[in-house]
Amino acid sequence: MNKKRKKFTSLFLVFSLVALSGNLMGKERKGVKLDIQKIDGQKVNGELITVKPDSLLLLDSEGVDVSVDIKDVESIKILKKSKAYELGLAAFLVGATIRGVGHSMVRKEKVGEETTQHFFQASIVWGFYAGVAGIIIGMALGIDKTIKIEGKSDVEIDAVLEKLRKKARIRNYQ
Repeated sequence: MNKKRKKFTSLFLVFSLVALSGNLMGKERKGVKLDIQKIDGQKVNGELITVKPDSLLLLDSEGVDVSVDIKDVESIKILKKSKAYELGLAAFLVGATIRGVGHSMVRKEKVGEETTQHFFQASIVWGFYAGVAGIIIGMALGIDKTIKIEGKSDVEIDAVLEKLRKKARIRNYQ
């Protein structure tokens, strides 16, 4: 492997690590966003702060705490953030890197200008296909989930509340 290719590969890997390390930085824990449809037709939406034994505590868009009694809830929609951009970019970088590293490991002899151009084109094409797959998977992971509460037994409601508790900003409310 010549010096240019080694430098390019190492620079590409360093850039990939820096670009994809956003999740490693410390952030304040956020609760999941909910849209709650009440039995009387009202809608309440906001960030889930905590799950109490018989109610949900939300922080609405104006910064006001709203408590919703679980007996008044018809359905709860969990709003998920789309991961299409992040997964698409990550898959593009991984696909191009895998193609580039695989090609450089197979090719031991000196590479001419035409072969180098083909090398970059093939890496970009592999990255493109992987990126499209990442976007599709990210879109599928971002589909909102609706949970019907009205008509469920107490045991089923407790199971739903337990799942929501794991997604709240404050998990262990006393």
